[in-house]
Amino acid sequence: MKLLMLTPYLPYPLLTGGQTRSFNLIKRLSALGHEITLFSLVKSNDERKYVGQLQKFCREVHVFSRSEKPWIPKNILKTGFSFYPFLVIRNWAKGEKAAIEQKIRHEKFDLIHAETFYVMPHIPKTEIPILLVEQTIEHLVYRHFADEFKFPLLKLLLYIDVLKMKYWELLYWKKAKAVVAMSEEDKKMMMNEVLGLDVDIVPNGVDSKFFGESVIEKAKEPIILYLGNFTWLQNREAVQILLTKVWPKIKQGLPKAKLWIVGKEAGDFFADLASEDILVSEIADVREAYQKASILVAPIYGGGGTRYKNFEAFASGLPVVTTSIGIRGTDAQDGKEVIIRDDPDEIAKAAIKLLNDKALSKRIAENAKKMVRAKYDWDPIAKKLSNIYENLGKKN
Repeated sequence: MKLLMLTPYLPYPLLTGGQTRSFNLIKRLSALGHEITLFSLVKSNDERKYVGQLQKFCREVHVFSRSEKPWIPKNILKTGFSFYPFLVIRNWAKGEKAAIEQKIRHEKFDLIHAETFYVMPHIPKTEIPILLVEQTIEHLVYRHFADEFKFPLLKLLLYIDVLKMKYWELLYWKKAKAVVAMSEEDKKMMMNEVLGLDVDIVPNGVDSKFFGESVIEKAKEPIILYLGNFTWLQNREAVQILLTKVWPKIKQGLPKAKLWIVGKEAGDFFADLASEDILVSEIADVREAYQKASILVAPIYGGGGTRYKNFEAFASGLPVVTTSIGIRGTDAQDGKEVIIRDDPDEIAKAAIKLLNDKALSKRIAENAKKMVRAKYDWDPIAKKLSNIYENLGKKN
Protein backbone atom coordinates (compact mmCIF):
# COMPACT_ATOMS: atom_id res chain seq x y z
CA MET A 1 0.00 0.00 0.00
CA LYS A 2 1.00 3.60 -0.50
CA LEU A 3 1.17 5.20 2.96
CA LEU A 4 1.48 8.76 4.18
CA MET A 5 2.84 8.60 7.73
CA LEU A 6 3.04 11.47 10.24
CA THR A 7 5.16 11.31 13.40
CA PRO A 8 5.79 14.05 16.01
CA TYR A 9 9.52 13.20 16.02
CA LEU A 10 12.11 11.93 13.58
CA PRO A 11 12.19 8.15 14.17
CA TYR A 12 15.98 8.09 14.55
CA PRO A 13 18.19 7.86 16.58
CA LEU A 14 16.46 5.43 18.93
CA LEU A 15 16.55 7.56 22.06
CA THR A 16 12.87 7.38 23.05
CA GLY A 17 10.15 4.77 23.04
CA GLY A 18 8.30 6.53 20.25
CA GLN A 19 11.39 6.67 18.02
CA THR A 20 12.10 3.01 18.71
CA ARG A 21 8.56 1.98 17.86
CA SER A 22 8.26 4.01 14.67
CA PHE A 23 11.71 3.08 13.31
CA ASN A 24 11.24 -0.65 13.87
CA LEU A 25 7.78 -0.63 12.32
CA ILE A 26 8.81 1.49 9.32
CA LYS A 27 11.74 -0.83 8.66
CA ARG A 28 9.52 -3.92 8.70
CA LEU A 29 6.53 -2.37 6.92
CA SER A 30 8.86 -1.44 4.07
CA ALA A 31 10.06 -5.05 3.90
CA LEU A 32 6.40 -6.14 3.71
CA GLY A 33 5.99 -4.07 0.53
CA HIS A 34 4.45 -0.84 1.83
CA GLU A 35 5.62 2.41 0.23
CA ILE A 36 5.99 5.06 2.94
CA THR A 37 6.13 8.83 2.59
CA LEU A 38 7.15 10.15 6.01
CA PHE A 39 6.42 13.58 7.50
CA SER A 40 8.27 14.18 10.77
CA LEU A 41 9.02 16.97 13.23
CA VAL A 42 12.41 17.93 14.65
CA LYS A 43 13.38 20.25 17.50
CA SER A 44 16.76 21.23 16.05
CA ASN A 45 18.38 21.28 12.63
CA ASP A 46 21.07 18.95 13.98
CA GLU A 47 18.51 16.12 13.88
CA ARG A 48 18.25 16.40 10.10
CA LYS A 49 21.55 14.52 9.72
CA TYR A 50 19.64 11.33 10.59
CA VAL A 51 17.18 11.60 7.70
CA GLY A 52 19.32 9.20 5.66
CA GLN A 53 18.62 6.42 8.16
CA LEU A 54 14.90 6.72 7.30
CA GLN A 55 15.42 7.11 3.57
CA LYS A 56 16.64 3.50 3.50
CA PHE A 57 13.06 2.40 4.18
CA CYS A 58 10.90 5.33 3.01
CA ARG A 59 10.14 6.59 -0.49
CA GLU A 60 10.38 10.18 0.78
CA VAL A 61 11.15 11.85 4.12
CA HIS A 62 9.94 15.39 4.81
CA VAL A 63 11.10 17.17 7.97
CA PHE A 64 9.62 20.26 9.62
CA SER A 65 10.75 22.25 12.63
CA ARG A 66 8.78 22.65 15.84
CA SER A 67 9.94 24.85 18.74
CA GLU A 68 13.11 23.54 20.36
CA LYS A 69 11.94 24.27 23.92
CA PRO A 70 8.34 23.54 24.95
CA TRP A 71 7.71 26.14 27.66
CA ILE A 72 8.51 29.29 25.71
CA PRO A 73 6.30 32.43 25.97
CA LYS A 74 5.14 32.05 22.38
CA ASN A 75 3.71 28.56 23.00
CA ILE A 76 2.16 29.54 26.34
CA LEU A 77 0.47 32.62 24.87
CA LYS A 78 -0.80 30.71 21.85
CA THR A 79 -2.26 28.07 24.14
CA GLY A 80 -3.96 30.72 26.29
CA PHE A 81 -5.62 32.35 23.27
CA SER A 82 -6.40 29.14 21.37
CA PHE A 83 -8.94 26.35 21.62
CA TYR A 84 -6.07 23.91 21.13
CA PRO A 85 -4.19 22.47 24.14
CA PHE A 86 -0.52 23.10 24.81
CA LEU A 87 0.48 19.68 23.43
CA VAL A 88 -0.91 20.56 20.00
CA ILE A 89 0.60 24.07 20.00
CA ARG A 90 3.97 22.73 21.08
CA ASN A 91 3.94 20.18 18.22
CA TRP A 92 2.70 22.53 15.50
CA ALA A 93 5.10 22.96 12.56
CA LYS A 94 4.67 25.88 10.19
CA GLY A 95 4.41 24.74 6.58
CA GLU A 96 3.68 21.07 7.23
CA LYS A 97 -0.06 21.24 6.61
CA ALA A 98 0.43 23.07 3.31
CA ALA A 99 3.08 20.56 2.24
CA ILE A 100 0.79 17.63 3.04
CA GLU A 101 -2.08 19.27 1.19
CA GLN A 102 0.11 19.68 -1.89
CA LYS A 103 1.39 16.10 -1.60
CA ILE A 104 -2.06 14.48 -1.44
CA ARG A 105 -3.30 16.73 -4.25
CA HIS A 106 -0.64 15.41 -6.63
CA GLU A 107 -0.27 11.82 -5.42
CA LYS A 108 -2.72 9.06 -4.56
CA PHE A 109 -2.33 7.51 -1.12
CA ASP A 110 -4.21 4.48 0.18
CA LEU A 111 -3.97 5.44 3.83
CA ILE A 112 -2.73 8.11 6.25
CA HIS A 113 -1.04 6.79 9.40
CA ALA A 114 -1.06 9.46 12.15
CA GLU A 115 1.19 8.59 15.09
CA THR A 116 -0.46 10.40 18.05
CA PHE A 117 -3.55 12.59 17.87
CA TYR A 118 -1.58 15.84 18.14
CA VAL A 119 -0.11 15.51 14.64
CA MET A 120 -3.60 15.39 13.12
CA PRO A 121 -4.13 19.18 12.90
CA HIS A 122 -1.52 19.04 10.11
CA ILE A 123 -3.81 16.84 8.00
CA PRO A 124 -6.02 18.87 5.61
CA LYS A 125 -9.57 17.83 4.78
CA THR A 126 -9.33 14.60 2.79
CA GLU A 127 -11.22 11.46 1.83
CA ILE A 128 -8.13 9.30 2.43
CA PRO A 129 -8.81 6.98 5.39
CA ILE A 130 -6.84 7.87 8.52
CA LEU A 131 -5.48 5.37 11.02
CA LEU A 132 -4.71 7.10 14.32
CA VAL A 133 -2.18 5.32 16.52
CA GLU A 134 -2.26 6.43 20.16
CA GLN A 135 0.90 5.49 22.04
CA THR A 136 -0.83 6.56 25.23
CA ILE A 137 -4.05 8.32 26.23
CA GLU A 138 -2.54 11.76 26.47
CA HIS A 139 -5.21 13.58 28.48
CA LEU A 140 -4.90 10.97 31.24
CA VAL A 141 -1.12 11.41 31.36
CA TYR A 142 -1.43 15.18 31.61
CA ARG A 143 -4.23 14.96 34.16
CA HIS A 144 -1.86 12.96 36.36
CA PHE A 145 0.72 15.73 35.89
CA ALA A 146 -1.88 18.35 36.88
CA ASP A 147 -2.96 16.31 39.91
CA GLU A 148 0.62 16.36 41.20
CA PHE A 149 1.14 20.11 40.64
CA LYS A 150 1.53 22.15 43.83
CA PHE A 151 0.57 25.75 42.88
CA PRO A 152 -3.24 26.26 42.94
CA LEU A 153 -3.55 28.92 40.20
CA LEU A 154 -1.26 27.11 37.77
CA LYS A 155 -2.96 23.85 38.69
CA LEU A 156 -6.31 25.34 37.60
CA LEU A 157 -4.79 26.44 34.27
CA LEU A 158 -3.36 22.96 33.76
CA TYR A 159 -6.77 21.39 34.39
CA ILE A 160 -8.28 23.71 31.77
CA ASP A 161 -5.60 22.57 29.33
CA VAL A 162 -6.36 18.92 30.17
CA LEU A 163 -10.04 19.53 29.35
CA LYS A 164 -9.06 21.03 25.98
CA MET A 165 -6.74 18.11 25.35
CA LYS A 166 -9.48 15.58 26.12
CA TYR A 167 -11.90 17.36 23.80
CA TRP A 168 -9.49 17.29 20.84
CA GLU A 169 -8.17 13.82 21.55
CA LEU A 170 -11.67 12.32 21.54
CA LEU A 171 -12.65 14.40 18.50
CA TYR A 172 -9.71 13.03 16.48
CA TRP A 173 -10.52 9.47 17.59
CA LYS A 174 -13.94 9.99 16.03
CA LYS A 175 -12.50 11.57 12.86
CA ALA A 176 -10.15 8.67 12.22
CA LYS A 177 -11.35 5.67 10.22
CA ALA A 178 -9.89 3.43 12.94
CA VAL A 179 -7.75 3.83 16.05
CA VAL A 180 -4.90 1.73 17.42
CA ALA A 181 -4.11 1.40 21.13
CA MET A 182 -1.06 -0.12 22.79
CA SER A 183 -2.83 -2.23 25.42
CA GLU A 184 -6.13 -3.82 26.35
CA GLU A 185 -6.47 -1.33 29.23
CA ASP A 186 -6.13 1.65 26.87
CA LYS A 187 -8.57 0.08 24.39
CA LYS A 188 -11.23 -0.33 27.09
CA MET A 189 -10.78 3.26 28.25
CA MET A 190 -11.08 4.58 24.70
CA MET A 191 -14.22 2.56 23.94
CA ASN A 192 -15.79 3.74 27.20
CA GLU A 193 -15.18 7.35 26.15
CA VAL A 194 -16.45 6.92 22.56
CA LEU A 195 -19.12 4.28 22.09
CA GLY A 196 -18.70 2.24 18.93
CA LEU A 197 -15.11 3.36 18.38
CA ASP A 198 -13.16 0.98 16.11
CA VAL A 199 -10.04 0.15 18.16
CA ASP A 200 -7.35 -2.43 17.43
CA ILE A 201 -4.35 -3.27 19.61
CA VAL A 202 -0.85 -3.12 18.15
CA PRO A 203 1.39 -3.40 21.21
CA ASN A 204 4.85 -2.04 21.67
CA GLY A 205 7.61 -4.55 21.16
CA VAL A 206 11.30 -5.25 21.09
CA ASP A 207 13.98 -6.44 18.72
CA SER A 208 14.58 -9.63 20.70
CA LYS A 209 17.55 -10.63 18.56
CA PHE A 210 19.29 -7.28 19.13
CA PHE A 211 18.72 -7.24 22.89
CA GLY A 212 19.49 -10.95 23.20
CA GLU A 213 22.98 -10.44 21.74
CA SER A 214 25.67 -10.53 24.44
CA VAL A 215 27.73 -7.31 24.59
CA ILE A 216 29.04 -7.20 28.20
CA GLU A 217 29.42 -9.43 31.26
CA LYS A 218 27.18 -9.26 34.33
CA ALA A 219 28.63 -7.17 37.18
CA LYS A 220 29.85 -9.05 40.25
CA GLU A 221 28.19 -6.68 42.72
CA PRO A 222 24.36 -6.35 42.84
CA ILE A 223 23.20 -3.54 40.53
CA ILE A 224 19.64 -2.22 40.68
CA LEU A 225 18.72 -0.50 37.41
CA TYR A 226 16.11 2.09 36.55
CA LEU A 227 16.16 3.04 32.88
CA GLY A 228 13.88 5.50 31.10
CA ASN A 229 13.29 8.71 29.19
CA PHE A 230 13.28 11.26 32.00
CA THR A 231 11.45 13.93 30.05
CA TRP A 232 8.41 11.80 31.01
CA LEU A 233 6.89 12.68 34.39
CA GLN A 234 6.12 9.04 35.20
CA ASN A 235 9.81 8.13 35.02
CA ARG A 236 10.89 11.03 37.23
CA GLU A 237 8.20 10.13 39.77
CA ALA A 238 9.31 6.50 39.75
CA VAL A 239 12.93 7.50 40.45
CA GLN A 240 11.85 9.66 43.41
CA ILE A 241 9.88 6.76 44.89
CA LEU A 242 12.76 4.40 44.20
CA LEU A 243 15.24 6.73 45.92
CA THR A 244 13.14 7.59 48.95
CA LYS A 245 11.11 4.44 49.65
CA VAL A 246 12.71 1.45 47.93
CA TRP A 247 16.46 1.95 47.52
CA PRO A 248 17.21 2.62 51.24
CA LYS A 249 15.63 -0.71 52.21
CA ILE A 250 17.48 -2.59 49.46
CA LYS A 251 20.75 -0.96 50.54
CA GLN A 252 20.06 -1.92 54.14
CA GLY A 253 19.48 -5.55 53.16
CA LEU A 254 22.32 -5.64 50.62
CA PRO A 255 25.05 -3.16 51.64
CA LYS A 256 27.18 -3.87 48.55
CA ALA A 257 24.34 -3.01 46.13
CA LYS A 258 24.63 -0.16 43.61
CA LEU A 259 21.85 1.85 41.98
CA TRP A 260 21.99 2.91 38.32
CA ILE A 261 19.71 5.63 36.97
CA VAL A 262 20.21 5.50 33.22
CA GLY A 263 18.47 7.15 30.28
CA LYS A 264 17.64 10.22 28.23
CA GLU A 265 18.33 13.44 30.19
CA ALA A 266 19.17 11.54 33.39
CA GLY A 267 21.97 14.01 34.06
CA ASP A 268 19.67 17.01 33.63
CA PHE A 269 17.27 15.81 36.32
CA PHE A 270 19.37 13.68 38.69
CA ALA A 271 23.03 14.76 38.41
CA ASP A 272 23.06 15.84 42.08
CA LEU A 273 22.22 12.27 43.16
CA ALA A 274 25.43 10.76 41.78
CA SER A 275 27.58 9.20 44.48
CA GLU A 276 29.79 6.19 45.18
CA ASP A 277 26.65 4.01 45.31
CA ILE A 278 24.50 5.77 42.69
CA LEU A 279 25.39 6.13 39.01
CA VAL A 280 23.49 8.69 36.93
CA SER A 281 24.19 8.41 33.23
CA GLU A 282 23.08 8.33 29.62
CA ILE A 283 24.50 5.40 27.69
CA ALA A 284 25.08 4.89 23.97
CA ASP A 285 24.15 1.19 23.97
CA VAL A 286 21.43 0.46 26.56
CA ARG A 287 22.14 -3.25 26.23
CA GLU A 288 25.22 -2.67 28.40
CA ALA A 289 23.01 -1.39 31.23
CA TYR A 290 20.52 -4.25 30.95
CA GLN A 291 23.20 -6.93 30.72
CA LYS A 292 25.49 -5.60 33.45
CA ALA A 293 22.65 -4.97 35.93
CA SER A 294 21.23 -7.60 38.28
CA ILE A 295 17.60 -6.47 38.32
CA LEU A 296 15.30 -3.75 36.95
CA VAL A 297 13.17 -2.12 39.64
CA ALA A 298 10.39 0.16 38.33
CA PRO A 299 7.99 1.58 40.95
CA ILE A 300 5.70 3.20 38.36
CA TYR A 301 2.33 4.60 39.46
CA GLY A 302 1.47 6.92 36.55
CA GLY A 303 -0.68 5.29 33.88
CA GLY A 304 -0.65 5.45 30.11
CA GLY A 305 0.82 3.31 27.36
CA THR A 306 3.27 0.46 27.81
CA ARG A 307 6.86 0.37 29.01
CA TYR A 308 9.71 -0.32 26.60
CA LYS A 309 12.00 -0.90 29.57
CA ASN A 310 10.03 -4.05 30.41
CA PHE A 311 10.34 -5.53 26.91
CA GLU A 312 14.02 -4.62 26.63
CA ALA A 313 14.83 -6.02 30.08
CA PHE A 314 12.89 -9.21 29.32
CA ALA A 315 14.70 -9.68 26.00
CA SER A 316 18.03 -8.99 27.71
CA GLY A 317 17.46 -11.67 30.35
CA LEU A 318 17.14 -9.14 33.19
CA PRO A 319 14.49 -9.90 35.85
CA VAL A 320 11.96 -7.14 36.54
CA VAL A 321 10.15 -5.98 39.68
CA THR A 322 7.42 -3.43 38.96
CA THR A 323 3.86 -2.40 39.84
CA SER A 324 0.51 -3.47 38.43
CA ILE A 325 0.45 -0.16 36.52
CA GLY A 326 4.07 -0.53 35.43
CA ILE A 327 3.45 -3.90 33.77
CA ARG A 328 0.40 -2.84 31.74
CA GLY A 329 0.47 -3.68 28.08
CA THR A 330 2.05 -7.12 28.51
CA ASP A 331 0.75 -10.59 29.35
CA ALA A 332 3.48 -11.08 31.95
CA GLN A 333 2.21 -12.86 35.06
CA ASP A 334 3.33 -12.25 38.62
CA GLY A 335 5.72 -14.96 39.76
CA LYS A 336 6.19 -16.33 36.25
CA GLU A 337 7.73 -13.66 33.97
CA VAL A 338 7.83 -10.75 36.42
CA ILE A 339 7.39 -9.82 40.08
CA ILE A 340 4.49 -7.41 40.63
CA ARG A 341 4.17 -5.46 43.88
CA ASP A 342 2.37 -2.16 44.48
CA ASP A 343 3.62 -1.23 47.96
CA PRO A 344 7.17 0.23 47.99
CA ASP A 345 8.14 -1.90 51.00
CA GLU A 346 7.00 -5.02 49.15
CA ILE A 347 8.91 -3.92 46.04
CA ALA A 348 12.10 -3.68 48.12
CA LYS A 349 11.49 -7.10 49.70
CA ALA A 350 10.84 -8.69 46.29
CA ALA A 351 14.01 -7.13 44.86
CA ILE A 352 16.12 -8.42 47.76
CA LYS A 353 14.60 -11.89 47.40
CA LEU A 354 15.40 -12.02 43.67
CA LEU A 355 18.94 -10.83 44.27
CA ASN A 356 19.49 -13.49 46.92
CA ASP A 357 17.69 -16.34 45.13
CA LYS A 358 19.67 -16.96 41.94
CA ALA A 359 17.48 -19.89 40.85
CA LEU A 360 14.29 -17.80 41.11
CA SER A 361 15.93 -14.87 39.34
CA LYS A 362 17.09 -17.12 36.49
CA ARG A 363 13.66 -18.76 36.10
CA ILE A 364 11.82 -15.41 35.98
CA ALA A 365 14.30 -14.03 33.44
CA GLU A 366 14.14 -17.09 31.18
CA ASN A 367 10.33 -17.16 31.21
CA ALA A 368 10.20 -13.47 30.30
CA LYS A 369 12.70 -13.94 27.48
CA LYS A 370 10.59 -16.72 25.97
CA MET A 371 7.45 -14.59 26.26
CA VAL A 372 8.83 -11.56 24.37
CA ARG A 373 10.21 -13.75 21.60
CA ALA A 374 6.81 -15.37 21.12
CA LYS A 375 4.51 -12.35 21.56
CA TYR A 376 6.35 -9.04 21.43
CA ASP A 377 8.97 -9.22 18.71
CA TRP A 378 8.62 -6.41 16.15
CA ASP A 379 8.21 -8.82 13.20
CA PRO A 380 4.74 -10.19 14.13
CA ILE A 381 3.71 -6.76 15.46
CA ALA A 382 4.53 -5.14 12.11
CA LYS A 383 2.61 -7.89 10.34
CA LYS A 384 -0.43 -7.19 12.50
CA LEU A 385 -0.26 -3.47 11.66
CA SER A 386 0.11 -4.34 7.97
CA ASN A 387 -3.05 -6.45 8.17
CA ILE A 388 -4.93 -3.50 9.70
CA TYR A 389 -3.78 -1.33 6.79
CA GLU A 390 -5.03 -3.88 4.28
CA ASN A 391 -8.40 -4.24 6.01
CA LEU A 392 -8.91 -0.47 6.10
CA GLY A 393 -7.99 -0.27 2.43
CA LYS A 394 -10.66 -2.84 1.60
CA LYS A 395 -13.30 -0.88 3.55
CA ASN A 396 -12.53 2.34 1.70
